[in-house]
Amino acid sequence: MTQRPLSPHLQTYRLPLLPIVSILNRAAGVALAVGLLPLSAWLIALGMGEGAYSFVTGLLISPPGQVALIGWTFALIWHGGNGVRHLIWDMGKGLELATAQRSAYILIGLSVLMTAAIWIWIWGQV
Repeated sequence: MTQRPLSPHLQTYRLPLLPIVSILNRAAGVALAVGLLPLSAWLIALGMGEGAYSFVTGLLISPPGQVALIGWTFALIWHGGNGVRHLIWDMGKGLELATAQRSAYILIGLSVLMTAAIWIWIWGQV
């Protein structure tokens, strides 16, 4: 029996950094769209009165709510940062592989740091 070559699959093929960043950018866009639901609920509750506002605010400041808000904040920063990268690429700059990879690492670092800084500031205000 002849041994046939195996096609690459997730256990043998390592996805490069730039496709991972691209996939995460799309996921961040979906997360931003989903995150508009609790934001809309909060704004609607604001118009419905103190009881509804307190209920929705209580959900948002609960531990699962805060995890969701932290994720939404990260998605917002990530998606915005990637938009800046693409704007620079549209001007014809930073398209070399090494530069694109460096900007991806910068995006990762800045997204984590800015999200952490925002939430440390928020928790310091409470």
